[in-house]
Amino acid sequence: MTTPLFAGQAHRAPGAVTTMLTGIITLVAVMGIGRFSLTPQIPLMIHDGHLSLSSAGLLAAMNYIGYLLGAIHVSRMRRHHARYLKAGLVATVLVTLLSAIAANFFLQCLFRFIAGVGGAWALIIVTSWTQLTLAAYQAPKLSAAVFTGPGVGITLTGALAWLMSACGFHAAQAWGVYGLVAAAAALMVFNRLPKTLPFSDRPVAATPLNGRLKALLAAYTLAGFGYILPATFLSQMARSFFHAGNMAALFWPLFGLAAVAGVLLVMAFASRFNTRSALATAMVVQGAGVASVVLLPDVKGLLIATLLTGLGFLSIMQLTMRLAREISAEAAARTVAVLTAGYATGQLTGPLVSSASVLLSGTLQPALILAAAGLVLGGLWVRLRV
Repeated sequence: MTTPLFAGQAHRAPGAVTTMLTGIITLVAVMGIGRFSLTPQIPLMIHDGHLSLSSAGLLAAMNYIGYLLGAIHVSRMRRHHARYLKAGLVATVLVTLLSAIAANFFLQCLFRFIAGVGGAWALIIVTSWTQLTLAAYQAPKLSAAVFTGPGVGITLTGALAWLMSACGFHAAQAWGVYGLVAAAAALMVFNRLPKTLPFSDRPVAATPLNGRLKALLAAYTLAGFGYILPATFLSQMARSFFHAGNMAALFWPLFGLAAVAGVLLVMAFASRFNTRSALATAMVVQGAGVASVVLLPDVKGLLIATLLTGLGFLSIMQLTMRLAREISAEAAARTVAVLTAGYATGQLTGPLVSSASVLLSGTLQPALILAAAGLVLGGLWVRLRV
């Protein structure tokens, strides 16, 4: 067993509820807004002439490249975790604000890359810190509730997108609103984030991953590939069904609410089910959701896809981290970082496949079929090999 990358500091940490809220709000800022605001922005940026459907995939890929590199960096990090947590939060908020004044495609790619790196730093470190700290408080439900952060942020982002659509905002104006809201969230928690985190002087990669954890990593990589296409292009797909009005903007907050509901369902029923079986089922159900938008190419299919993909989004993340703790004695932060790197690899593959799909067929449907198949395969892999 390796020495933990960093350990909980229950004697110096804030209260359990404060720790939970700090984790949730941090994830709202860096993930729900800093990262996933791109989804409702894609239709606006296409409408304003800054993107095409194909270049939107490349822009999203830049975020996932940054996310992957950030996750790899954390997996090898030995010290200064608290500094990187705060740096990731600040960097993500800053580039979201700067996106309001820079429409150039290459600058937007740079901003999305920086947001990816900063988001990975903040996500992995704040998740590990809250899980360890709340474990010391013996507060498993509060620990699980932290995973609602991205879903809460997506719901907030979606509600703002709907309001801004009703008001006729352009992409630059919307970026400014998202940046200000992310900045407000960051200010709420910045001084409550840990000032220091103990680290191990021993090498982080002291032992190789065990076989079951490797199998889980493969499945989680497929999960990242499977969900990312609807998560990236959901607003654009909705816009194709609703050419007028702002009904299309309602699908993104619905996705966020479904994501929060998925976490709450896991919290309510986790003790009744085997974690491995629950994760496998969640991946297959999410795969069915992704496939529904192809099998039912209408508003009904889009609604099913929104609900089922959303339900699986954060619950799969939550169940994966829980299963990893059950099958491995690895350091918490290293395990989260390695799994997140795999997830990010899958996410990076998704937009590249989507761009190829659009170029070759003029539609996202082939890419969506591959994404659904990846999720079903991942679920079966969890059931048989983890």
